[in-house]
Amino acid sequence: MDRHNPADVASAQMQRAMNVAGRMGRWSASHWKTAVFGWLAFVIVAFAVGMVLGTKQIETKDANVGQSHRADRILQKAFPQADPQTEIVLIQNSKLTSAAPAFHSAVVDVLSSVRSNSAIKNLKSPYDRGQSALISGDGHAAMVQWDMKGEQKAAEKKIDAILATTDRVAARYPSFTIGEAGSISSGKALTKLFNNQLALAGERSIPITIAILLLVLGTLVAVGVPLLLALSGVLAAVGLLAIPSQLIPMDPNVTAVVLLIGLAVGVDYSLFYIKREREERAAGKEPGAALAAAAATSGRSVLISGFTVLIAMAGMFFAGDKSYLSFAIGTMMVVGIAMLGSLTVLPALLAKLGDRIDKGRIPFLHRIRGDRSNNRVWRAILTPALRHPVASAACAVALLVVIALPALRLNPAQSGLDSLPKSAATVDTILRIQDAFSNGAAAPAIVAIQADMKAPATKHALTALKAKALASGQMTTPIDVEISGSQTVARVTIPLVGKGVDSKSNAALSTLRNDLLPATIGTLPEAKYAVTGGTAASADENALLKQKAPIVFGFVLILAFGLLLVSFRSIVIAFKAIVLNLLSVGAAFGVLVAVFQWGWGESLLGFQSNGGIAYWLPIFLFVILFGLSMDYHVFILSRIREAYDRGSTTGEAVEHGIVTTAGVVTSAALVMVGVFAVFALMPVLDMKEMGIGLAAAVLIDATIVRAVLLPATMKLLGDWNWYLPPWLGWLPRLEGEPEPRAEVPSAPALGPVG
Repeated sequence: MDRHNPADVASAQMQRAMNVAGRMGRWSASHWKTAVFGWLAFVIVAFAVGMVLGTKQIETKDANVGQSHRADRILQKAFPQADPQTEIVLIQNSKLTSAAPAFHSAVVDVLSSVRSNSAIKNLKSPYDRGQSALISGDGHAAMVQWDMKGEQKAAEKKIDAILATTDRVAARYPSFTIGEAGSISSGKALTKLFNNQLALAGERSIPITIAILLLVLGTLVAVGVPLLLALSGVLAAVGLLAIPSQLIPMDPNVTAVVLLIGLAVGVDYSLFYIKREREERAAGKEPGAALAAAAATSGRSVLISGFTVLIAMAGMFFAGDKSYLSFAIGTMMVVGIAMLGSLTVLPALLAKLGDRIDKGRIPFLHRIRGDRSNNRVWRAILTPALRHPVASAACAVALLVVIALPALRLNPAQSGLDSLPKSAATVDTILRIQDAFSNGAAAPAIVAIQADMKAPATKHALTALKAKALASGQMTTPIDVEISGSQTVARVTIPLVGKGVDSKSNAALSTLRNDLLPATIGTLPEAKYAVTGGTAASADENALLKQKAPIVFGFVLILAFGLLLVSFRSIVIAFKAIVLNLLSVGAAFGVLVAVFQWGWGESLLGFQSNGGIAYWLPIFLFVILFGLSMDYHVFILSRIREAYDRGSTTGEAVEHGIVTTAGVVTSAALVMVGVFAVFALMPVLDMKEMGIGLAAAVLIDATIVRAVLLPATMKLLGDWNWYLPPWLGWLPRLEGEPEPRAEVPSAPALGPVG
């Protein structure tokens, strides 16, 4: 093809219009009723299926991995619940000790109030023989303990009445601090807190998205199309999650992730499409021709970027964790639905609405896209990068590396109670228990032992375990041993020193697992044992993710490289895209470490640093960020390649591609940053970290990377950008790709640096 020949250029454009996205858009435009009402029917049916089936969630007893999971399995076969479901009532007075009559009266009142409740068992008083560990060292605090009967769901239904009872006791003793916390009460309260915050985040995200879209598109109808399309896609995805959940239970947080990703991606894809269609109409094309051009260009970009995002999300399948598995299913489902809606329903709506999409114009709001002053701004930003590509690229890389440097000290850690707001129900009580006792009673290790409990050797081994545990100085009383009715399994509860997820607790866990148990229970020939509990579950999860992270990262990088290589038929473009995205992700991790691990953002964001980053975030953020950042990259590169194929030089194509996409990329980035930033306002530390990490990455990617580093490196490399080694000539050519131009050599010389 002669790229200077108008006939050849027109032929190439017709070829491109026949690609998959172009054909989907053309069909939808000519069958708009089928496309629109078919979509509505799909969303309604999908949501109805979800309501009927219900989404099964991961049960606590199945959530753990590694040795914790093995312990849970042993206990599940012998006890009604693997978790003893311990509840604690703290009685505390800064002036009186447990020996004071008034203090004794308060404890007795708690005991008598709950003793008759049929939902509890194993009630323990701090004044009982052998229970002195339930009184703090200074004597100013004491605990009443019991276990809840039955399964978790049954216990949750009965816990509110017990909480009301202990609250009435607290009201009778205003000079005392009396509060209840525990496995059931705290779990239920924190789940309610998270769900309330999630609902609030959703309520805030939608107005922010509307405000940004109004600034970008300027009319009410144009705003309503992408927003309604994105929200309907989220509803469909949430409903359809019920189907795979029957086989693979979902993490309780999967709905939050689906909302987060679905809203951001759905709006982005629609923006790509609508802005291009507007641009083509502004250039003088008839509505049908403008829509066809948008389908063949922006539609193709949506298709490529969508599949790249799907590949990235699929990386979570290799994490070996049930939560990640459900996140992968949820995100892939909502991205696939958003992509389908953008390629079918959106062109149908645009074809039907025509010029009416500009109805409801908001006065004084200028469209970012097509505004010549905006183009001048971006040309001014772009000019230094194109005139001085070496200096610009060096400065951008240096800045990103500096921002990313803190990531080298990234410390994944299980978020403890310190990461939760003290205003949350039961949190203040647990923190007081930790401060007063510091003996791990609030989060003990639970040892599951399978052996003949009637055998003298087993009884001797259990006695030795208790003695060695106390002698180690890393474990404290009370050590409780509960034998199953079959006399084949024992559940040994051993409090560990520390706060549950800190270095002291982890060291105690290591001693228990690696030294004490092998030296005692491990000497029994037929015995099996494993340790679970909060500390153990955290340690096992961290170990698993450290083991699986290289596999996840490798899968995402290799598959994304392959897809980009086939899409753009350039080994340089594919390799550079991977490098640029890694720089964006690295910088985001650096921001996370500085803000949350080092505590630089404590006063601004209202949290207390726990010295680490939520253990699940590194893999999750890498996968999500890598997928989302590829959206912009593919969109910009497609526009650059389009200009290059039409006859522009690489420098001209870069300038044209970035200036013409600057508005939509900025707009899409603003939408994402706005949605993600809402989660940074949530009181739960993990959610703050996720929101800041995502928002920072998108902001860095849309500015430093796309506005400076990408154009500078493309100008620097010149025609090398399009280099494909001859031995890769067998790669399949995507539909609509024009034949390679004769004047582009297989190994071009390095273009001049302007």
